[in-house]
Amino acid sequence: MERLTLLGVEMDLVNMTDLHAAIEQAVMKEQKIIIANHNLHSIYLFHKDPKMRAFYAKAKLIHIDGMPLIYWGKLMGQPLERRHRTTYVDWVRPLMRESVRHSWRIFYLGGKPGIAERAAETLRSEFPGLQLQTHHGFFDIKGEENQKIIEKINEYRPHVLMVGMSMPRQEHWILDNLEKLNANAILTAGACFDYVAGAVPTPPRWMGQMGLEWLYRLFTEPRRLWRRYLVEPWYLIPYAYKDIRQHFRRLNS
Repeated sequence: MERLTLLGVEMDLVNMTDLHAAIEQAVMKEQKIIIANHNLHSIYLFHKDPKMRAFYAKAKLIHIDGMPLIYWGKLMGQPLERRHRTTYVDWVRPLMRESVRHSWRIFYLGGKPGIAERAAETLRSEFPGLQLQTHHGFFDIKGEENQKIIEKINEYRPHVLMVGMSMPRQEHWILDNLEKLNANAILTAGACFDYVAGAVPTPPRWMGQMGLEWLYRLFTEPRRLWRRYLVEPWYLIPYAYKDIRQHFRRLNS
């Protein structure tokens, strides 16, 4: 699998099939791996937060979650295609289907109380035989409750642990508790179960294919997301300039 660098961060040229294969290999070899992802928001946090950089340094795979990165990479001469973009809105059901096929146990940690379990009920009805447990993400990540949640996860022994909290909380939590967790593939899944449960409106998939999901989300949650979509990208201009310079060096070499 090819690893490339865009906007000062590393990411892998992978699709859903590659991600399923990585999980399968981790389960078969009884390994523990992190599967992370990057979009413009995570790249902004990566450059601002040393702990985020430490998290990504431990990731086995870093897939692309954001069409703007696909477009930018193609503009910079990278061999990127739409299939190299994997977002959880699109991936969650193929992942559940694959989990049933391989008898993988899934644990989802995140969301408001009741939301994750509502999503789990939906997914269990869609995929008979799905082994899926959940716990909400509203807890003290430094206190006794955190230890009890880790014990609950480890007692279930999930093949796939999906941590669905906001960035960078989910990455910090995984980094802080990695050595204690008994799971094969640990995924940063964001709010994907919120979408399954209908707690957050799902952007039309044609907007996702065109790279316009951010616009839909900005309209639906302007107070929460205005800074992410309207301010943070400006901080990435110096890294974009470096990409452009390197691109022209390659063209002229």
